[in-house]
Amino acid sequence: MQFLDLAKIHVRSGSGGNGAISFRREKYIEFGGPDGGNGGHGGDIILKTVPSLNTLIEFKYRRHYFAPNGKNGMGRQKHGAKGKNLVIELPQGTEVLDETQTVLLYDLIEPGHEVTLAMGGNGGFGNYHFKSSTNRTPRIAKPGQPGVELTLYLRLKILADVGLVGQPNSGKSTFLSRVSNAKPKIGSYPFTTLYPQLGNITRIDSEITIADIPGIIEGSADGKGLGSRFLGHIERCSCLLQLIDISQTDPVADFQLINHELLSQGTGLEKKPRIVALNKIDLVEQSQIERITQQLKHVCDYPLVVISAHEELGLEFCLSQLFKVVGQVRGYNKANNIESRALWTP
Repeated sequence: MQFLDLAKIHVRSGSGGNGAISFRREKYIEFGGPDGGNGGHGGDIILKTVPSLNTLIEFKYRRHYFAPNGKNGMGRQKHGAKGKNLVIELPQGTEVLDETQTVLLYDLIEPGHEVTLAMGGNGGFGNYHFKSSTNRTPRIAKPGQPGVELTLYLRLKILADVGLVGQPNSGKSTFLSRVSNAKPKIGSYPFTTLYPQLGNITRIDSEITIADIPGIIEGSADGKGLGSRFLGHIERCSCLLQLIDISQTDPVADFQLINHELLSQGTGLEKKPRIVALNKIDLVEQSQIERITQQLKHVCDYPLVVISAHEELGLEFCLSQLFKVVGQVRGYNKANNIESRALWTP
């Protein structure tokens, strides 16, 4: 399935039907009086989250959504039918932004969450509505109100417990494929992952979801290489797992670069609980592992683990630490009556 996390759409709610001007005309009834009915209400535009969706790809092919108009009123006091509401289904975690992409209108997180984005126009009154003791034969009716027209942006931020971050080619996709049910593309070249990947890890009494985002490079927080959009996908995560390629020239600089980009994002990513994993230990000597671990301890306050995703070394201990951190965050949220946002299931 193709992945799309940003889409522009144009919506218009239905216009109300017009009121009717009509008079009762029947045999033997000389003064039948007005009997024009009211117009029907226009259809509303409703947004609804659906747990089975995980991409905005549908909006790449259809960008205009128009709700039906209300029907016009008729004689014999027949009111027009209401226009049918148009329900637009969205993945959980979708943000609805205005046309400038600067104002957040709605943040749709819960499954089955519904919001009325644009209400349909009211139907116009028929001439029967205007009948009074002083105006027995009104010859006026009101037109229906026009619908609401909006241009919006939809931005998807996936829901997961753990955000997997690191520079390109640090082994994130290999790690995800080894520990979860996900089957991401794996290659020995940078930017093998071009869009976020999700995987579930199940234990006897618990389950967590891991989100692997494309590699973070210098300037990602400023939008370089769509980095700011990718970083946005891990804003809802309970914790982060940072992978560092220990076989590269300067793993300490790698940690500091990722740390700087998370801080520069400006959404509190640097404050999330984090575990730092030194990956690809099968490619270096034990003495180098110990030396780099000691160097990182001087600049890193997060728990350190050493793994080899390719050879499946140290993965169980790493996962046990992840389950522990996620459990602590969930317990904190429950104790403080904070709704957990890790609700997505692939």
